[in-house]
Amino acid sequence: MPKKIELPITESAIRELRIGDEVEISGLMVTGRDAAHKHLVKTFDETFHELAKDRFLYHCGPVVQRDGSGEWRFVAAGPTTSIREEPYEAEVIERYGIRGVIGKGGMGKRTLDAMQKYGCVYLHAIGGLAVVLAQCVVKVHGVHMLDPLGVPEAMWSIEVKDFPAVVTMDAHGGSLHETIFASSREAALRLMEKGIEAPPRSAAAK
Repeated sequence: MPKKIELPITESAIRELRIGDEVEISGLMVTGRDAAHKHLVKTFDETFHELAKDRFLYHCGPVVQRDGSGEWRFVAAGPTTSIREEPYEAEVIERYGIRGVIGKGGMGKRTLDAMQKYGCVYLHAIGGLAVVLAQCVVKVHGVHMLDPLGVPEAMWSIEVKDFPAVVTMDAHGGSLHETIFASSREAALRLMEKGIEAPPRSAAAK
């Protein structure tokens, strides 16, 4: 059974999570991609701090539309490849008190070190399910810096219900991405060694 996470969340609760934990997230969180991260490290954004403290930052460039009453609605909400934010994420975590980063593909050592130091986790969302994930967004509460950044890069404050994800980097230095990479590297080396030891084709054909 997935663990239920309610936002906002405390540092101590985050440190109870471990890599491999399946979770369902409910509560308020905020989106942010490349342009948002560049802005957030350039200057301290008080509005974003209020939106993100003790909450989760979702690497997502949503597709949105307005309904009949003029309210924003998410049509698609798939995760963005997170490694693009590696140059900025550690500082964003430290500055703004973020407790979780959601995206796809994992992040690097600098971000992992910041997660361990400040109490934060990385959660992998399933790519290719943008429309399904958008159905977990039950309300758009607002949008920050829409005009200067545009729809995909703006910081959307959203309320989610049972948003599914898997913890793949935790606050104890664990990273499933690094574990899988190491296993793949070892397997590749074994295959290369077998290839070197294999007899020439001409000999094998005799």
